This record gives sequence, C-alpha cells and structure tokens, in this order.
Amino acid sequence: MELSRPLVWAAPTLVTLAAGCYGISQAQPWRDELATWSAATRPVGDLFRLTRTIDASTGPYYLLLHAWTGLFGDSVVALRLPSVLAMAGAAGLTAVLGRRLFGAPAGLLAGLLFAVLPGTSRYAQEARPYALVTLFAVLATVLLVRALDRPGRLRGSFYAAAVAGLGLAHLLALSLLAAHAVVVLTTRAAGGLTAGPTRPPPDSDTRPGGGKPGDTRPGASGPGDNGPDDSRPGSRPGDNGPDSSRPGDSGSGDRRPGSGGSGHRRPVGGWRERRLWWWVVAVLVAGVVLAPLLVTAQGQRSHQLDWVAPARLADLAALPGGLAQSGVVGGLLVGLAALGAARSGWRGLLPDACVLLPVLLLFVAALAVPLWVPRYLFFTVPFACLLAGAALTGPPPPTARPGAGPPPTAQTEAELPPTARPEAGPPEAARPTPAGAQPAGTAGAGPAGTAGVTARTGAGLAVVVLAGLLGLPDQAAVRHSHGWPRSATVDYRGAAAVIAVGQRPGDAVVYTPRDGWLFLDLGIDYHLSRAAEKRMAEDRTTEDRAAGGMRPRDVLVIGDRRDRADLWVDECPRPAECLAGVDRVWLVVAGRHDDPLAAVPGAKGDALRAGFAVDQVRSRPGVTVALLVRRG
Repeated sequence: MELSRPLVWAAPTLVTLAAGCYGISQAQPWRDELATWSAATRPVGDLFRLTRTIDASTGPYYLLLHAWTGLFGDSVVALRLPSVLAMAGAAGLTAVLGRRLFGAPAGLLAGLLFAVLPGTSRYAQEARPYALVTLFAVLATVLLVRALDRPGRLRGSFYAAAVAGLGLAHLLALSLLAAHAVVVLTTRAAGGLTAGPTRPPPDSDTRPGGGKPGDTRPGASGPGDNGPDDSRPGSRPGDNGPDSSRPGDSGSGDRRPGSGGSGHRRPVGGWRERRLWWWVVAVLVAGVVLAPLLVTAQGQRSHQLDWVAPARLADLAALPGGLAQSGVVGGLLVGLAALGAARSGWRGLLPDACVLLPVLLLFVAALAVPLWVPRYLFFTVPFACLLAGAALTGPPPPTARPGAGPPPTAQTEAELPPTARPEAGPPEAARPTPAGAQPAGTAGAGPAGTAGVTARTGAGLAVVVLAGLLGLPDQAAVRHSHGWPRSATVDYRGAAAVIAVGQRPGDAVVYTPRDGWLFLDLGIDYHLSRAAEKRMAEDRTTEDRAAGGMRPRDVLVIGDRRDRADLWVDECPRPAECLAGVDRVWLVVAGRHDDPLAAVPGAKGDALRAGFAVDQVRSRPGVTVALLVRRG
C-alpha cells in the first residue's frame, strides 16, 4: 500500500484538529483552567511575581497565554485553542515518527489512533500545558531519531531547543530524557532506528573504492582502483586489501588529503562517540536554560502539590484508563501496545522506553514525595500509539538488497557503521536498481506483498474506528465536564447565572471557602464577566451598558491576588465592619446546603448570621447560591 508522506501526517493532524474544535466551549473551565485565566490575564510584571510565589513550573505557559489572550481575548475558545493546535501538531508528529520507525502504514494508524482517543480531546480542550508538553515530547523524539541517523550541529541545536521547550512546558516531562539516554547509548553499539535506508555518516563513503570517478586528490581512488593491492592475485573489485576488515575500520574510504588512501579508513568508533557527545552537549545546553526554573520550582513543590496523595500500586493499574479518559479504550491501547512491543523487536526500543521509563521513574519518585498525577504522564500516550500502530501493521518489510551475499558475521557486523547494517538499510538503496531486481527495502513488496500490506492497513483502520466508537460515551463526557472526578465538579457557570439574573446595583458577594483549590471566586467572576460583556454588547444606551456591566462587589476583600502574588485573596479580619452599609449579599458556598448560612465558619459566619436572613437558595452541582437580605 503506497502512502504519500503528506497523507501520513496530514490525516491525523486534521482529525485531531476537528475533534479538538468540536464542542470546545461546552465544558466550562474547571479550577485549573481558572488558575490559568487568573495568571495569564495579569500584567507581565505581576505574572513574574506570581511565578516566584507559586506555579513557577507553569509560568512559561502562562506567559505564552498572556501574549495569546492579548491578541485573541480570554473567551473559553480563545483560552483553549492553543492546546488544540498543539495536540494536532503532536498527532501529526506521531505519524511522522511512526513512519520513520515502522513504515508509513504504521505511522498513519498510530497518528489516527492517537487522534480518536477521548484523552486526546480532553487535553486538547483544556487551557493547561499538557498538549504543549505532548507536542514537545514527540518533537524532541523525532529530532533525536534524525540526529542519531546523521549527527550534526544544526540537528543537535534543534534537539536541544526541543528539550528546553519540553522542560519549560512541564518539568516532570524531562523524565523522557531517561528513555532518550537509553536509546542513544544502545544505538552506539547496534543498528539504526529507522525502518528504511539511512544515510551514511557525513564523512564516510560506503561505495566500493571509496572515491569518485576522476577524483585525483591524494589518497583517492579512481574507478575500479582499490589501492596498491588491487592487482594482487585473487583480488576483487571493491576489495580494499587484507586489512579492510580489521577491527576499528569503518569499511568506508577516507578521501581526505593525507589519509593514506582508501586502505586507511576513519574508524566508526569516532562517529559513534560523536553521536553520544552531541546528545550530552545538547542536554547540558537545555539544562542551563532550565536551571533557574528547576531551582525555583523545587522550592515551591511542597506548597504546589500539597493536595497530591502518595502513589500506590493500584495507581499503575488505573493509569491507562486515566490517560485515555476511558477504561475500555485504555485497555485496548495497552493490549495493542504490548503486542506491538513484542512484534517490533529492536525498532520498538524507542517507544518502549518512552512509555515505560517516565511512568516508572515518576511512580518510584511518587512513593517518597507527592508527585503522582496521571495527567502529568499524558505525553507518553503517543508512544503507546506508535507501538499499537506497529501491532496493527506488522513489522516493516526487510531491507536486504537483492544479490547480496550472506549476512555479516557478528564480528564484521560490529565493525560496520549503523547505516551499512542490514537492519538500518544498505547504502546502495539509493543506487540505480539492476534490471529485473527489486529495489532495496522492497523485498516482499510485489503484488502479493502489497496486497498483504493493504489488507493489514485496512484491518488496522477498522480497529482504529472501533476504538473511536468505543470511546464515544467518554468523548461526550469530557465535553460535559473537565473536573476530576466528574462526580465532584462545580457548576461555576450555573451559579454565576443565578447571580446575574437576580442582581441589583449595590449588591455584594461573599464566598466560602476562600483558601482552597476550588476557586469559587475565580469561577463566578469569570462567568459574571462573560455575562456582563454580553449584556453590554446588547444594550444600546450608555446608561444601559453601565448597568449591564455591573457585578456584585467582593465586599470582604482587602488584598487581591495581584497584591499577594498568588491565586488567593486576603479577607477583612472584622467582617461585620466590612459588611456595614450592605443590604443584599450573594453567598456562594461549596457543596449542597439547605441552610447555607450554617455552613459559613468563623467570624464571617457570625457576622452574616447576625445581620442577614436568607431570602432564597439555589443549588447547582457542587455549589449553593443564597441571597441574603439585611434584617429589619
């Protein structure tokens, strides 16, 4: 089955984009997104002050959203659209990586499977950095594979930039570097990673003779000239003398002046060492960029993650369903990934490591410190989809060239450069194919082989469609609510609607609690501002617009979030004095309460109960809104 390269990445990109945009504003922003809105809409100076107090690890994302909202506003769609675009890019890059590792059909299926997961839609429609983390994780891995195929300063620089972007998006995602390290160290002694032919090292020439026709530079060989021993008895064209297979030889001619001719070749060991050192240097450069963020975030960990429980073994079993946002689809993905890992052999090392090592590292660390939050590991899902794509299409076709002799022995294979080994594809793949011979890498790709590939790809597409159908109920659920668990969500929008309908000039609002992670005040304020903007747009006169834009005054606040440089406020220590002169108060209480006044603790509750009586009570999921009027 012949698939064009644009189709392989474009189809998953477009499917993810369509799924991400569908119903993007249906689920109201939940508490984490409200924190994003609060941070991103502050002036840059206040935003930097915030990151020195809390949320330093998310600070770069907040800065990005600050610039974005300055251009496109802070509506629900505007806040979430960057995540949709990032997730679509991650899907396309997943397909690109799958094509390089396992072939075009596997890449296409991997990208499409990732696109139809409910978890992909969930994090594509969230104003948080997880989609951006996923994009950088796959991008860094694509750049790693390209640089391992052919190291160079430019490719190393791109990889370093992608790793820095990964850490800026989320520091815990740097656990992916453990997988990259395993791959780099392993491929120093083994073959390449890609499914098709790869190019030789920049300074090697794997053609017989190692020279170009007419090359007269010192040490170069002419056509058919293989050095001074070419005329010895029994010599063959392309034979470079009795020392051509000695350990340390690369099997490629060194044509530099002074190299001593084609019989003296540059050792492959130097190329392998260069592959290791460019990676070390790239990671160090990224580490220098990330060092200030790492230091600041480390000091905030206890305050930032004080709500996280220690990890348990049961958390590992629940992880697939949590990441896929569907137990059924998560189980299917795990089964396909396990099958793909078993079938893909050496080529499965990279996605295997990118799935398992970050999960295991975070789990082990979370046994000692509170770090286990499943969504932090969503960046591993594309790599599981790569293994699933390999399972659905089978291993890539062999790349043995026609007419080649027996495969190299273990000794000689270890001396060949990775690009010349059987699993990496022969350098001769780019040469003209002799009449009647199949091109390299197309063994078994005749009519019968093509039909088999087409059949497997068609069956794989059927499995992707099945996964999409199984995930439809969960797709609907993630568009209903982003809160987790879904049974404990808070209807900020509904509570704000109650206030918007019944408010009058001079009204005040009071919240309880104010010091937790529910952010009742942020949620109500966000939706009241949306309602006020809508009323102002509809009102025609200046007076009507002024009335439409009114909101109840948060009467107890004496120090706002910008003053504190965090996500909370300071309230009046003597609430009765701050409530003086207020006749109507909208009381917003977390949870469902028949008597909301009784649910307010401390001096604030005493002041409200002494001065006000309940006029009406409205309950919404996770929140109760009561209108209080002054007694007498």
